[in-house]
Amino acid sequence: MAHPKSRISKQRKRKRRTHKKAAMPNVSICPTTGESHLFHRAYSDAEGNLFYRGKLLVKALEEE
Repeated sequence: MAHPKSRISKQRKRKRRTHKKAAMPNVSICPTTGESHLFHRAYSDAEGNLFYRGKLLVKALEEE
């Protein structure tokens, strides 16, 4: 295995990593329900139905 010739200091390592930041997540609005949600994620409406890409996946059970 390769070994570094000298140790990289904490300050040098942190200076290099300052530009690696998480971007803001993309939020979409469902054309069917109007709910805001993250891309590529299933989301539920106020009634508990589960949607994905505007299509109903799982219908919530109706309580009596």
